[in-house]
Amino acid sequence: MPTPAALRPLRSRAFALVWGSAMVSNIGSWMQTVAVGLLVTTRTGQAGWAGLVAAAGFVPIGLLSPVGGALADRVPIRRWLLATTLGETALAAVLAAVVAAGRPGPGLVTLLVLGGGCVQALGIPGFQALVPQLVGADDLRAAISLNSAQFNLGRVVGPLLAGVTVVAGGYAWAFAVNAASFAAVLVALLVLRLPPAPLPADAGVGLVERLAVGARAVRDIAPARAAVSLVSLLALTASPFIALVPAMATKVLHDGAAGTSALVTAQGVGAVTGALALPAIAARLGARRALALDVAVLCVALAGYGLAPSLAAACVALAVVGAAYIGVLAGCSTAIQLSAPDGLRGRMLGINLMALGLLYPLGAVVQGRLADIVGLRLVTAGGAAVLAVVVAVTGRRLLADPPAAPALAEVVAVPEPPEA
Repeated sequence: MPTPAALRPLRSRAFALVWGSAMVSNIGSWMQTVAVGLLVTTRTGQAGWAGLVAAAGFVPIGLLSPVGGALADRVPIRRWLLATTLGETALAAVLAAVVAAGRPGPGLVTLLVLGGGCVQALGIPGFQALVPQLVGADDLRAAISLNSAQFNLGRVVGPLLAGVTVVAGGYAWAFAVNAASFAAVLVALLVLRLPPAPLPADAGVGLVERLAVGARAVRDIAPARAAVSLVSLLALTASPFIALVPAMATKVLHDGAAGTSALVTAQGVGAVTGALALPAIAARLGARRALALDVAVLCVALAGYGLAPSLAAACVALAVVGAAYIGVLAGCSTAIQLSAPDGLRGRMLGINLMALGLLYPLGAVVQGRLADIVGLRLVTAGGAAVLAVVVAVTGRRLLADPPAAPALAEVVAVPEPPEA
């Protein structure tokens, strides 16, 4: 039987190995995320610590991803990913050890989570840049979609396992499981064989200039510029719904923790479904039309979620939101992957992650403040309306078709390294 378009990348043994190991590790990471939030909340009785520890794990992605991308472009990518994965393993193991040894203060827990977030931020662009070396260009969109699907599967499964593990063995066990889950990635990287990659033309210059070269490439390559611009707009207008799900469940729908769980699960199921459907949709409609469709569906579904009269209706709408939201992110990532020259891919993907990582928290704070004034329903629907209007006005500038990737020298003038 022919392989469905969404699953074709799994025919590559290398991709299947990395993808499967990443799923195991992602489940462990979500277990730790949930367990550490519960730990600091129950031991301090203050929700503020839960917010701080969550920010400690997420904010480094916005700050350090470009640096991680620059380093992934400079050193052998497998060696760099082994180093960052070992760093994450060590920090998760230390967290498990200090929790098992006593009652660590929330400050120490937050610092360990911050360290893990920093190392993760340095590694994510490398993992993203690795994908084109594992699959062909024809399967790249499907590979990115499968990565999105496994991330959201981990988001659904990890919290469930975290609850069971904490009840059965305690918080230290949840952190220990996360540390052990990185072994799957380490094994996959150790057995992975990649052809030697030549150093990029700007390998001899300093880190700051290498980051500037990556930024100029995003500016000068139209599809990459369009993708990062769309991700930035998405982060400010649509993405805040993720952070505001508990508020929607509690203050608007009056269903508390059960409602929050139902909404998060609905979003995760929708995201997995959308990620698996995206390759077939893109093959039928083309990349630009598929992205435009995802944006349109996202705007309509997000407005419907904001105005939903009941929890059941909100879950249905949020499942559609999850599917379309993943479609937009995957479409933008694919545009960058296909248009990035070899030797710049890590930096360009890092800049895309930086845009999402910095603007999403800002959007969440702004929309949360506005919701306290005018109501969460109006703010959520308003964000969807702003997204729709801006995309409609800008048109092709945010929905560009990715051409074949140019050579590095065709994109930016690479500075000469300084003389000794």
